[in-house]
Formats: sequence, C-alpha cells, structure tokens
Amino acid sequence: MKKYLLIALLAVASICAYAQPRAIGVNLGGSLGFSYQHGFGESNMLDVAVYTPIAAGRAVMWGIGGTVTYDWIDPFGTSVPWNEKGEWHWYMGVGGAGGVYNFANPTVWNVGVAGHIGIEYDFWFPFQLSLDWRPNIGILGATGGGIGYNTAGLYDGITLGIRYKFP
Repeated sequence: MKKYLLIALLAVASICAYAQPRAIGVNLGGSLGFSYQHGFGESNMLDVAVYTPIAAGRAVMWGIGGTVTYDWIDPFGTSVPWNEKGEWHWYMGVGGAGGVYNFANPTVWNVGVAGHIGIEYDFWFPFQLSLDWRPNIGILGATGGGIGYNTAGLYDGITLGIRYKFP
C-alpha cells in the first residue's frame, strides 16, 4: 500500500513540475544552501531549502538541515513598484524546519515551525536574486542530554540567493 501511495505522489509531483514555473539555486549566509521553488500560479509557491552549516566559531563536524514553506507572492495585493526591465517581488510564508548537526561530541537535532520572508528581483533573462530570512523555532535535543527550545533559529537564516528559473 505504501509503495502505491509513493508512486502516486511521485506521478502527481512530476506532472506538476512540468505544468508550473520553477527555479533552482544556491543560498549563501550563515550556511550554504540549495533551494527549489515551485510556483502555483502567479501568487503562490512552495520553497524547499536544504542547507549545511558553515563553521564560524563552532567546530561543526557535519550537519544538514532544511525548511519547507508555502509562500504567498506579493501578499495583500501589494507589489514592489520599481519594475524596469525585470520585476521585483516580495513574499512571505510558513512551513516546517528540521536538522541534525554534530558539534565534535554531542549530536544535536531540531524540528519546528519555520517562517519565510524575502524580496527577489527577477531579471529579464532566466535568473533571479533574492534576500531571504527563514526564522524557525521548535524543539531542540542532544544525544546524552535533554530536550529544550530552539530559539537560536530566530536569528539564523538570513541568506542571499541566486536561482535559475526554468522557462
């Protein structure tokens, strides 16, 4: 039964992938990330980001994290009015986040709720630049330790992104 459900989900996802605009790219900030955006019409998108930490002050041995958000493009009927050759858009959304990191000894994991707010410039050729903030808050745990709240995620997640837009 699970096999058939997975096949059905993959079939629907592949049909949607060819029917809607999408973009793939790189995000740089407190981490190195890869993102995929899948548009649903002109006013909504699904943003999937996978990232690895960049060691800055802490000895991160390895790690991987990610966010999935459903975003509204130019919400509340507002848009950025400076459209010359390309187009400016802003977006906001909500979704989930999670990750696993190893800091030399304890392995730390987190899972929680993520937000997403950003502004992007779509060039007249198939590239876009963006400045994003992906705050997240949730549960934080460590091997051999307890469980707490992940409030540090509120201050992470500011990235500069460049993406290729599929025609």
